[in-house]
Amino acid sequence: MKKPEENKISTKNISVGHHTDEISYENLLKWNKEWVAETLKEDSDYFKKLAKGQNPPVLWIGCADSRVPANQITGTNPGDIFVHRNIANMVIHTDMNMLSVLDYAVAVLKVKHVIVCGHYGCGGVLAAMSHKQYGLIDNWLRHIKDVYRTYAFELDMMDNEVERGKRLVELNVIENVYNLCKTTTLQNAWSQGQELSVHGWAYSLETGIIKDLGVSFNSDEKLGAMFKFEAK
Repeated sequence: MKKPEENKISTKNISVGHHTDEISYENLLKWNKEWVAETLKEDSDYFKKLAKGQNPPVLWIGCADSRVPANQITGTNPGDIFVHRNIANMVIHTDMNMLSVLDYAVAVLKVKHVIVCGHYGCGGVLAAMSHKQYGLIDNWLRHIKDVYRTYAFELDMMDNEVERGKRLVELNVIENVYNLCKTTTLQNAWSQGQELSVHGWAYSLETGIIKDLGVSFNSDEKLGAMFKFEAK
């Protein structure tokens, strides 16, 4: 995936994070001003260029976990990735928020890649593996339980609970990649000849490395016949 040429700025010399001080409401505003000043030192027109519009080639559907910021872990800048995040990076066919982001990214921004990125140690996935009730979120986690049910034979064969959790993270990403491909947004884009690929990744909090799960689509050819629509 190539990065867009516009709005390029090196962030290697820009201070990110101020963990020596308390993260407070006041400090967040203070650090914002410091970040702006440091950014302008490197490129005095950076924000002027950024304000002209966005043309990201990538839509990222990731987990809301605060440790998995899309731009930082991919070494990209503001303007490079259009982002949607929710608990456990889910693609649910009744989620109008996700579907609206997806439709805008594909139909308007014309992104070239849609990435579902999960992460090992995901709290949502681990919660779904348990038999505890957590409240309203249980209705959301039920979709992950359905993934477990689908792959129960493989998962129940694993004695190591940690490894089982890691595998469910991967399977959850894979199933949500399939869910993406089943949407009318992607199927319509493909039927119109739009260049668009879908990918599944898993991120390691322990190493910082992203694992390509080898599940990528650039058409609906691999989908079951039940999920395909007739050409308009």
